[in-house]
Amino acid sequence: MEKFVKVIPCLDIKDGRVVKGIHFVNLRDAADPVAAAQAYSEAGADEIAFLDITATVEKRRTRFDTVKKVAQAINIPLILGGGLASLEDIEEAFASGASYVSLSSAAFRKPHLVSQAAAKFGSHRVIIAIDADVNDTLPSGREVYVDGGRTSTGKDAVEFAREMKEAGAGQILPTSKTADGTKAGYDLVLTRLIAEATRLPVIASGGAGQLTHFYQAVAEGKASAVLAASVFHFGILSIRQVKEFLRARNIPVKL
Repeated sequence: MEKFVKVIPCLDIKDGRVVKGIHFVNLRDAADPVAAAQAYSEAGADEIAFLDITATVEKRRTRFDTVKKVAQAINIPLILGGGLASLEDIEEAFASGASYVSLSSAAFRKPHLVSQAAAKFGSHRVIIAIDADVNDTLPSGREVYVDGGRTSTGKDAVEFAREMKEAGAGQILPTSKTADGTKAGYDLVLTRLIAEATRLPVIASGGAGQLTHFYQAVAEGKASAVLAASVFHFGILSIRQVKEFLRARNIPVKL
């Protein structure tokens, strides 16, 4: 069966609103999450990512009340991340309507949580979000950051991705801090290295600004899915445009 490359709009949530920044800071208000999710679902998105970007730093749980409203408004899978720090949080995420969970800081600090979640809910439902920045002293040249990209760890991003696969994760979502929000293109090196090292589905994230970037993520970055925020939120590109561009270049997508 042919595998389709997924196009995934990302809702970064702060104070109950969709926001978008550059390099994880300077956040701009973009939309109401329920309205945005519904619009993207109707516009042909394959999945929607809902990331509560300040939950971990604010030491609180994800806003599950908003998650439920978003899940009810769409008819496609929902990826939920941010503030998921225990098996109970993950259980509530699925009970609230999420199809997948995205773990980042918790996965780094408590790798056993990844194993527990994979064993209980299935590896394919556990996504590891790796926020990474350039660090030429590390083997891959990319370093893992946690706490919403605020805290450096000294850990090599590709090595961490391998460890997460061994722990039971089924997908990897690497986001480049350097590229985030710049619209200058994905970090293709980061995406490709993780795809090659883990052989897991990789969701390219951080930096999409034009149609060619989505194609490069798949053709050069070996991504199985492409995630974007700014270009969709601010009407620069539509999901349909991205899919038609990919299909015209022999990338299988669901139209």
